[in-house]
Amino acid sequence: MVELMWEGKYDKDGNRVAPLKVALPFQTVETVNEDPVERRRQLELFAAGRDTDWRNRLIWGDKKYVLPSLLPEFAGKVDLIYIDPPFATGQDFSFQAQVGDERFFKEPSIIEQKAYRDTWGDSGLGSYLNWFYETAFFFRDLLSETGSLYVHCDPNVSHYLKAILDEHFGVSNFRNEISWQRTNAHHLGSKQWPAVHEVMLMYSAGDAWCWHETYVDFDERKARQNFPHEDERGRYGARDLTGGKAGGEEAYQPWRDRHPSAGRAWALPKIGRFPDWVRELLPTEAQWRKLTIHQKLDFLDGIKLIHWPKKSGRIPTLKYYLRDRPGNLVADLWTDITSIAPTARERLNYPTQKPERLLERIIRASSNEGDLVLDCFSGSGTTAAVAEKLNRRWIACDLGRFAIHTTRKRLLGIDNVRPFVVQNLGKYERQVWQKAEFGEEAAYLTRSYRKFILDLYHADMVEGYTWLHGKKGGRMVHVGSVNSPVADGDVRNIALEFRRAIGSGKDAPGVAGVDVLGWDFALDMNDTAQQMAAEAGVKVRFLRIPREVLEKKAVDQGDIRFFELAALDIDHTLHGREISIVLTDFMIPPDDVPADVAKAVRDWKDWIDYWAVDFNYRDDTFHNMRQQYRTPKNRELLHRIHHTYEDPGEYTILVKAIDILGNDTTKTLTVKVV
Repeated sequence: MVELMWEGKYDKDGNRVAPLKVALPFQTVETVNEDPVERRRQLELFAAGRDTDWRNRLIWGDKKYVLPSLLPEFAGKVDLIYIDPPFATGQDFSFQAQVGDERFFKEPSIIEQKAYRDTWGDSGLGSYLNWFYETAFFFRDLLSETGSLYVHCDPNVSHYLKAILDEHFGVSNFRNEISWQRTNAHHLGSKQWPAVHEVMLMYSAGDAWCWHETYVDFDERKARQNFPHEDERGRYGARDLTGGKAGGEEAYQPWRDRHPSAGRAWALPKIGRFPDWVRELLPTEAQWRKLTIHQKLDFLDGIKLIHWPKKSGRIPTLKYYLRDRPGNLVADLWTDITSIAPTARERLNYPTQKPERLLERIIRASSNEGDLVLDCFSGSGTTAAVAEKLNRRWIACDLGRFAIHTTRKRLLGIDNVRPFVVQNLGKYERQVWQKAEFGEEAAYLTRSYRKFILDLYHADMVEGYTWLHGKKGGRMVHVGSVNSPVADGDVRNIALEFRRAIGSGKDAPGVAGVDVLGWDFALDMNDTAQQMAAEAGVKVRFLRIPREVLEKKAVDQGDIRFFELAALDIDHTLHGREISIVLTDFMIPPDDVPADVAKAVRDWKDWIDYWAVDFNYRDDTFHNMRQQYRTPKNRELLHRIHHTYEDPGEYTILVKAIDILGNDTTKTLTVKVV
């Protein structure tokens, strides 16, 4: 077999470079749509050491970490994989958000550009192919023996991707190249045929893949063409009653004064090929076999299944009815599914969104109810939404925070959506990155890591402190660990060390302020920690270390930004066991807001796209018990949510708000229900 080659596929010794294959534990950060009774049952199962019930999974993370981390649990268990990995798609992974009556486009983060767009320049094809090769490496191990893979791609790269998939799956397991006509031709003034289609490559894991033939209804023109006649049973077509092989001498003899054409004989389909209602009118199969061919023709004519042409001498034909046909058999050219119309209900203003009908066809054809479907480029969540509606289990993954948020809202819009979880790889992914980037030796690793983050923050490193690591514009800087969120205790130690450091030398604080950089932050950091630091005479700012720093490409391009945490204010009223949670304010630091967006904001609620409440937070996973959110069709956002407790007790309530850029902010309160 001819092998496709690119720089980086083999090392200097001629050995094929294997992709990163580190299995990391998933962290469940949110459980969605699980009622309190079911929640208690799941906790009891877990406490008893028994398997909990299946939960569909929405995973935020990079495929190079997510796919190998799925292997320990799902190797050989995925029944269908659909992926849509774009190439050279321009701004496809920007997204459109709305503030009040104004719309604006949010550019993709640099990490999303790296993962989803052709950002490799003129020589980028090799990098793209290596990236796809490493991604596809895991598909064969994840698929069940009856599983199938569909790769949705641009015709510009489909031939390259097919060569890679031939390596992974074998040429014999290639099943189809499907052409989907997504649009009609437009005159572009160029000397080439207008591009109107995209490609889907279908591979099976083996020789016994799941398959259900797919039909589409006949349109009126096709119905008239294929079923031009009509009787009391309905519209019907006519099928030849002769064949090339004789069933005996009588088959060549005339019947009712009609002669088969030269070299042909009377022929009928086997009794099992007739529709059920016809078989009920026929003799038993044993009796049918005893009849001569002329007797069989007489019988069919007696039950009005023979069509007699009006023109004298023409050979009669066998009737077949429109009502007995499932429709046109779908082949590998799909022209009947159009792109999503601007006014369609399913449209989410997500540029790469695919029609639900497209995924419905794939999922119905290549899986059964209860099967497991995987999409590791979930985008707007079409695969997960359709799999949910068709009663399949699903795992959806994406690198983009906004894609995860869009998918979660979309799933919540499905009637009776089953509970699902939102997961990531959290600190484990960062630990792998840290060791790969800075080595195993603890002291050197910690120092190198801090300097790396400080350089990205454009701060200078300082010596002689435990909790103060850098300095920028007179303010001291603390760099949070990759292993744990910044907590109140950290802020207390930062403030104490800051007080001792005043006036202590060249690296002493210049102003009474500290910037605290962290990957994650404990709940309510913007309130409790700010107050704690203020009491110590220190003004603290909390800034999130963006996940982009894990990607060398993003760092090299110098587009790393640290964002301040937003602040959420809430209020509540409690009457007996009924509580009402009300959003009262939401503030985003002004430096983080695009100027054109800020001008469109008329009310603080314009910033919030979605918010949810866990009325019984237990310091583990956020359980989304109630939520309110905007949709493209309904821009109103209710800012009050009610809940009634069944039992008295003290409850911690956690409120999560997600802004229009996809960032989340949390707030807690404690209530005593009597």
